[in-house]
Amino acid sequence: MTDPALDARQIAEAVAAVRAHTDLVPRLALVLGSGLGALADEVEDAVTLSTADVPHYPVSTVEGHAGRLVLGPLAGTPVLVIQGRIHGYEGHDARALGFPVRLAKALGARGLVLTNAAGGINPAFGPGTLMLITDHLNLSFQNPLAGPVGEGEVRFPDLSNPYDETWRVEARNIAITQKIPYREGVYVWTSGPSYETPAEIRFFARAGADAVGMSTVPEALQAAALGLPVLGISTITNPAAGLDPAPLDHADVLDVGRQVRDRLAAWVRGIVAETSP
Repeated sequence: MTDPALDARQIAEAVAAVRAHTDLVPRLALVLGSGLGALADEVEDAVTLSTADVPHYPVSTVEGHAGRLVLGPLAGTPVLVIQGRIHGYEGHDARALGFPVRLAKALGARGLVLTNAAGGINPAFGPGTLMLITDHLNLSFQNPLAGPVGEGEVRFPDLSNPYDETWRVEARNIAITQKIPYREGVYVWTSGPSYETPAEIRFFARAGADAVGMSTVPEALQAAALGLPVLGISTITNPAAGLDPAPLDHADVLDVGRQVRDRLAAWVRGIVAETSP
């Protein structure tokens, strides 16, 4: 069971490791999903740390997730870019999945942008679709908030607005102005690492899901407990199981992520430059 004092001490030690390299206070934190890490290269005067050099930071082992923290200005706004997220299927417990968000908050972030690669459940959302997340379904049945209440956390955070509605309106306006096509929908989190079965996808569709993936929700839950507004964007990289005869392959996920990264990067740059949670 989590020890709140130990948890706070670990975050303090992680902050100290970052502060040994930079005193930049990020206004926003960005978590970059599979194949989407190139946006970190656009950070100006970047200070880059391997997460392996940050005490207590869980290790990322998935291809397409670099395991780096990048701090500096992006589109004129100080940011922390988390280049390579961690997942429960790598062996991390649910509490560990919230560590990057707790660190971002402790470093000063006031908002959290989450991106991911996801399978399309809604048949109108083909590969390459950018989907603004409106809500989620937690079908992993895990929660990073389980256990004693962490420092600065709410015991029972309200989730009636998990992906900040005001921020979503601003993101919509930016997409329209920049002529970036997008959709909106509900994201469902499963624990992975196996892809879902066709029967599961049919079930998720009936439950109201438009896209499915193995991340994002634990970070959104952790942010809710800390009072951080969240904006989420999924890149639909493949049709979910049973919607296409081809078998699912992680290489295809990375490939589609590379194909749409310029559009996604332009959208995220606009969001970082023009919005303030």
